[in-house]
Amino acid sequence: MDADSFDWGTGWSILADHYGFALLMPEQQRSNNLNRCFNWFNPQDIRRESGETCSISQMIAWMIRNRKDTTQRIFVTGLSAGGAMTSAMLAIYPETFAAGAIFAGLPYGVASNAREALDGMLRSPSRSANELGDLVRSASIHRGPWPKISVWHGSADRTINPANADEIVKQWLDVHKLPLAPMSEGIVDGYPHQVWWNGDGETVVESYTIINMPHGAPLGTAENDEQYGWQGAFLIEAGISSSYHIASFFGLTNWIRDPPRAA
Repeated sequence: MDADSFDWGTGWSILADHYGFALLMPEQQRSNNLNRCFNWFNPQDIRRESGETCSISQMIAWMIRNRKDTTQRIFVTGLSAGGAMTSAMLAIYPETFAAGAIFAGLPYGVASNAREALDGMLRSPSRSANELGDLVRSASIHRGPWPKISVWHGSADRTINPANADEIVKQWLDVHKLPLAPMSEGIVDGYPHQVWWNGDGETVVESYTIINMPHGAPLGTAENDEQYGWQGAFLIEAGISSSYHIASFFGLTNWIRDPPRAA
């Protein structure tokens, strides 16, 4: 999926126009990956100042210089290989991001070649929370504060095993030094939602399970009665607007851009 298709399907440009934030949408080159997927498992692409994660970091730095944004207001999200690359960006450059959201992705550091990547996608071998957390802590010298994270996965995903969502949650719970048991569980737009918060009462880890949804990102009408995005490949009408919920989790829906004044 290219950047335009992801944007059109998820409706991020509509959200950005309505709430007044900027978007950066990196996409893979076919010369780097024939399927145009990010190489989230190649060691040279998932370490600081190297490969694809470094390229994305440089794009973000360019945006900061030219828009006078701050690192406290930068967020990252992605689907599938983009979700796995989101895990990598959060682990490798945690000081850059306030939060991230992962759709149908994998934890950081669980594969170092194509064979291990395929095994992780299909089987998702279980690891201890501490082992997963150590993978993040070893990716940089950063020791906090850590980014918040929102994890989304369809229970009927046959491309990337849904157990990966639990592994991602475990990884970041350990990083945030939080217990495995959810602090709150409920139903949002018909789907299970688990929440963990820090000592200040701020939600720092959350997880959505989209029952019976295959590989993709869920779409639906938001609570403001707006439709963000349209169905397409891996963009699935499920009655829940993931883009809107994630924008709210990021704190981007707290204010609305002022309408242009008449001349």
